[in-house]
Amino acid sequence: MARIVQKFGGTSVADIDRIRAVAQRVKRSVDAGDEVAVVVSAMAGTTNQLVEWTREISPMHDAREYDVVVSAGEQITVGLMAMALQNIGVDARSWLGWQIPMVTDDVHGRARIEDVKADEIVRRFGQGQVAVMAGFQGIASDNRITTLGRGGSDTSAVALAAAIDADRCDIFTDVDGIYTSDPRIVTRARKLDRITYEEMLEMASLGAKVLQTRSVELAMNHRVRLQVLSSFIDAPGTLVVDEEEIVEQEIVSGIAHSGNEAKITLVRVPDNPGIAAAIFGPLAEASINVDMIVQNVSEDGKATDLTFTVPKDDLARTLEVLGGQKEKLGFERVEADPDVVKISVVGVGMRSHAGVALRMFKALADKGINIQVISTSEIKISVLVSDAYTELALRSLHTAYGLDAV
Repeated sequence: MARIVQKFGGTSVADIDRIRAVAQRVKRSVDAGDEVAVVVSAMAGTTNQLVEWTREISPMHDAREYDVVVSAGEQITVGLMAMALQNIGVDARSWLGWQIPMVTDDVHGRARIEDVKADEIVRRFGQGQVAVMAGFQGIASDNRITTLGRGGSDTSAVALAAAIDADRCDIFTDVDGIYTSDPRIVTRARKLDRITYEEMLEMASLGAKVLQTRSVELAMNHRVRLQVLSSFIDAPGTLVVDEEEIVEQEIVSGIAHSGNEAKITLVRVPDNPGIAAAIFGPLAEASINVDMIVQNVSEDGKATDLTFTVPKDDLARTLEVLGGQKEKLGFERVEADPDVVKISVVGVGMRSHAGVALRMFKALADKGINIQVISTSEIKISVLVSDAYTELALRSLHTAYGLDAV
């Protein structure tokens, strides 16, 4: 017998037939003797519709009332799921975020979980009851409903798994696991049996959309074993686990890419102490996240070029902020390029192997792909290249690191 949290996203519960199919899957776990908590998202498309309604009725809406509206989708799904389970003979009860309660801070629209009081759910496990919980929802200290932001249901599931000391948290999606690269682009990508928390965190932050970054970070902090698998086929998924659980580490586990990148270069920035803080301070105040940063060597000791990347969605705001600081900062001009992609190789095996970066640079050079910016961490190397070379770069690196499926 195991204690398992099973999370089903919007596509998995998109209509009544799929909800019934999920209920049958949950029943199989119950029949096997497992204690099961189910976390569900809103039915596919529901949250987008709710968000659109809030914008239509009030562009400058109250964030607290926004959370009341957009959390409603999950309330529908939990009720339907509990009924579907009851209809096939499974004792089940729905739980909303405030009923558990899932306690959060009061940052509406992107609240962070502070505590999960799940004692009653555990008690009902002893009675053979399945808990069906609304993902994405929480409650602040003032008893106002909160929502957790993008990917919030994944975060809800991991937080619940940690609170009830679950043996595993299964994340059911429309893909059957985590691949060495995007299989839609790299046809020879293969599914991984296991991947470490650290690798998955890097992959998620670098553009792999299978798991949300916050949920992986929470799982790593609380050592919750995750499994990513498909709602639509019965096949083993990918386990996200501690590094110690993986006996033989690959040098590189995956190749990720992110197209939501824009490159900005400030030309002839005064080469003075504190200039970087003067540039990036206003961007931070505008909540613009700066990623890769490269500063050229100043030949005359007076001026240098500074290049960095921001999310493509923030390009216009970034240019506006920098334009307002031009006279104060003293740079000559701003050059912007939204037609770039960040390609990253990720693997904990990098810690103990030399020549990983060289292989990357050589593989790209052999294909005539120019590297514009480079950044590294202990288990990651990222380069910025023209987005016209996305497919060629991914496939070349996938082959260069021996990741192609046989």
